[in-house]
Amino acid sequence: MYHSNTVYIIGDAKASQNNPITKKYSQFFVALVVDFQTDEIVDCECSSTIQLTNHFVKSLFIGEAMGNSLIEESIRKRYHGSSQKALLVAYRDAEYKYTQVKAALTKET
Repeated sequence: MYHSNTVYIIGDAKASQNNPITKKYSQFFVALVVDFQTDEIVDCECSSTIQLTNHFVKSLFIGEAMGNSLIEESIRKRYHGSSQKALLVAYRDAEYKYTQVKAALTKET
């Protein structure tokens, strides 16, 4: 389903204790499939309790480039769910992990 030049990255964060996501999953996760040649996010999913949340989060990420500061700005402006802070932290975690993976892949070639 995904091209061989893609990688799968998960970022995680703690959500607030009263958040249904915390009760169900213990943490908040955002999973990203990224084309490491272009840095484009080609697919995305998050730990959510409502399917609409997952669809909306996808719309914030798919087609954007990892490291693009507009992603965080878009989350702040458009995502007003109780997990906004957790989504930001999880994305930053995924971004950090992606830079490590990309550096390792670059060394291999």
